[in-house]
Parts: sequence; structure tokens; C-alpha cells
Amino acid sequence: MPTGAQLIVGAVLFPIGSALLLALIPERSDRARNTMAIFIAAVTAAMVLMILPEVLQGRIAFISVLTIFPGLELAFRADPLAILFGVIAAVLWVFTVVYSTGYMAHETDRRRYFVFFILSLGTTMGIAFSANLFVLYLFYELLTIFTYPLVIHTGGKKSQVAGKRYIIYSFVGAAFVLAALVMTYTLTGTLDFTPGGIVHPAVGQAGLWRLIFVCFVIGFGVKAAIMPLHAWLPAAMVAPTPVSALLHAVAVVKSGVFSQLRVMYSVYGSEALSVLQLSLFVIVLVSITILVASIIALKQDVLKRRLAYSTISQLSYIILGAGLLTSLGLTGGLLHLLNHALLKITLFFCAGAIITVTGKERISEMAGVGRQMPLTMFAFTVCSVGMIGLPPTNGLISKLFLMAGSMEVGHPAVIVVLITSALLNAAYFVPIIITAFFKKGDFAPRPGAEAPLSMLGPIVLLALLCLVVGIKLDLTVPFIQSIAGYLF
Repeated sequence: MPTGAQLIVGAVLFPIGSALLLALIPERSDRARNTMAIFIAAVTAAMVLMILPEVLQGRIAFISVLTIFPGLELAFRADPLAILFGVIAAVLWVFTVVYSTGYMAHETDRRRYFVFFILSLGTTMGIAFSANLFVLYLFYELLTIFTYPLVIHTGGKKSQVAGKRYIIYSFVGAAFVLAALVMTYTLTGTLDFTPGGIVHPAVGQAGLWRLIFVCFVIGFGVKAAIMPLHAWLPAAMVAPTPVSALLHAVAVVKSGVFSQLRVMYSVYGSEALSVLQLSLFVIVLVSITILVASIIALKQDVLKRRLAYSTISQLSYIILGAGLLTSLGLTGGLLHLLNHALLKITLFFCAGAIITVTGKERISEMAGVGRQMPLTMFAFTVCSVGMIGLPPTNGLISKLFLMAGSMEVGHPAVIVVLITSALLNAAYFVPIIITAFFKKGDFAPRPGAEAPLSMLGPIVLLALLCLVVGIKLDLTVPFIQSIAGYLF
């Protein structure tokens, strides 16, 4: 039986090494490549899930590969926050690879697509299980490099423009992270992730620690799509839909949010954030993002762009929960890290299925789609309800904890933000459902399954999972509460 440390290394290196083998499979050997890609993702997910029991028992797996300088190591660890992000990413990656085999069947350059798709998996595992800021930064940069070919995969002018914007935003953000990283190491002599943080503001340097925090927010805020650092994300919707799902629900944006959580609770710590009075700064910044992105989403007719702005808004819920500096608020934010991933990946899968079957990308063209693709639109409806935050979906519990955390620290204005956002969510999701189910369209039913089974299967399973997680709260809430307790 491999140890937790061995499994961590395997989860990072196995997909990266296996991607090189994928590159050797000929372009036209789709069955072999698809089977191998699914196998790689499934084995990676299995390794991550095998670490979970160890973390649940209170043990933290750790391995140091190389000491570079005193206090600076190439090291990996699986603590509660790492395993949460690792499990979410690894498990949903399996669904995304299966979905990709159907979606990409008629696309070009499939070999290149799957190679970089699997490379991105290994890189995301590196982010999840990084033991310090140095390792996190290395894999954070690699994720930009490996996802860039996916963003520009379709070719053409729009893809090139979107790719250029993505790479510029990402590298500028990385420069701010690097600056913050160097200053942190200079002041503390370490970059290790530590419960309670490594920052001790009582000794002085409060102004400098505030500056460093702003650099971290700008740097990681690019991938987390905090406004006004978000513009790359809607532009990246020219990528294939599985890539959009990857960007929005699993890897890129979640890596940005995860990294921000690491900075707040494993570098600074709740006490330092409170002493430095950084909580209000975070709350105001993300509250603006939540509302403005929702308003912009209302104006989008292209389905994927509306979902993109929804993502920008919903991601900030997670950071909002962390910024409240309460166990209840952080629990709500971490619950939303999971729930948003499940809901949003399903919504993008639905969008991809609709585009594949009908060729329609605009909401105004979706009349009658609900009759032609009832299972797909049922899943879309379930997840839309979840994004609004209504029962019996998993989106409700996140917002209840966020509201409770807001009341605990005396920020009723945050509750107003959350309720307003829920109403805006309803305003831009409900019309899609009405158009699809209750307006007559010119579509004829598809012979056989309404979409390729490799696409329809993940859609239905994930929608059902959103309902199960929303109803069976004991599956997630106690574990998430324990993570919040660990970070505090």
C-alpha cells in the first residue's frame, strides 16, 4: 500500500509523464488515445482519493524532494485544504475527459488537445499539494503555459486575441505574485504553508505587509477573475467547451481562488489579517465583483459568455467567505468552492451539448431546445436553481453559511449583497429556462439519444450529484467545517 507522500508525488508526476506517452499515439488513433486519457485521469483521481482517509484521520502527508535554500524547499503536502481542492479537481477531471471524447470527436488536432489537457491535470495537482509558496508559484506558472494551447485550440483571429490576452494577464499577475513571494521570504525566512500563518504583524512592518497582501490579491486575483482583472476570462470562451469548463469550474479560476485562500490562511492567518485590517478591503473588493459581474451577465446573449460572467461573480463568494474571518463564513466559502465546481461544470457541459447538437450559441436562438434535449435542459435547470441558491440543490447551503458568517461579524450589508446577487442570478438564468422549455422552436428531435452518450452521461450524473449533495448535507458539511477549523 503506497504511503500518502508517495501518492502525492504520483498524483503530480503520473499525469505529466503519461501525457508524453499520449503524444506518441497517432492523430487518427482516437479510440486508443481516448481510452488512455480516461485511464490517466481515473488513476490520478484514485490516487488522490486514497489520500483522503489519511487526512480525515488527522494525519498530514508530507514529502520534501529538494532543499534549495534554508526555508525554501521543493516539497508537497496534503492537508485538509489541499485534499479538498485536489479531490474536486481530480474527480471532475475524469468527467471532463469523458465529455471531451465526445465533444472533440469532430474537431481537429485532437492529439495536441489531450496532451495539454492531461499536462494541465498534473500541474493542477501540483498546485493543490504544494507545501509552500515557492512550489505553488512554479506550478501556477506551468498551468498558464499548459492551458494556453487549449485556449487557442480552435485557431483563428479570435482565438489568437483571446490567447494573447490570457497570457499577458496571467504573466503580469505572476509578476505581482513573485514580488510578494520575494518580500515574504525576505521578511520571514520561509514560505511554508502553516496553520495560523507565518506573518506576525505585532513586530512591526504593518504597512509593508499590507502592500505584500495587495500584491498577492492582484497576482492571484487575475486567475480568480476579481474585477477589474477579469477581462481575459470572457474572451477565453472561444476555446472548446470542455476547456471552458476546465477554466471555469476545475483548474484555472479555482487555482486562483485556492491560492488566495492559501495566502489568507496559511501565510497571513486570520489573526494577522484582523490586526492589519485587511478584511474590509477583501469584502468590499469581492462584493463589487459579485454585483457588477451579475449585472453584466444580464446583457449577454451568447450562452457561454453569460456563464462566464456568472463565474466571475460566483468565484468571489468563496473569497468573500474567507474575508469574513469567521469559521461560519470560511465554511460557506469552502462549501461554495465545491458546490460552484459541480454546478458550473454541469452548466458548461450542457452549453456544449446544445452547441454540438443544435449549432446554436445564443440564448435568443434556444427556443424549443428543452423539448429537443429534455435531459440536458433538466440538468441545466437543476444547476441554474443551484446557482441562484434555492433548495433542494447544493447551492443553498453555501449561501446560508455565508449569511450566518456575515451576521456573526456584524456585516449585514454583505447579506444585502448576497440577496441582490441571488435575484440577479435568477434574472439571467430563468429566461434561459423559459426560452428553452416554453417558447416554440424549429428544432426536430434527434434520433436516438439527444446528445452523444459520452457527453450526456456526465451531464446527467453531475446534475444528480448536485441534488444529492444538496439534500444529504452530512456528506460534505462536517468535512468542510473541519477544514475551516484546521485553517483557523
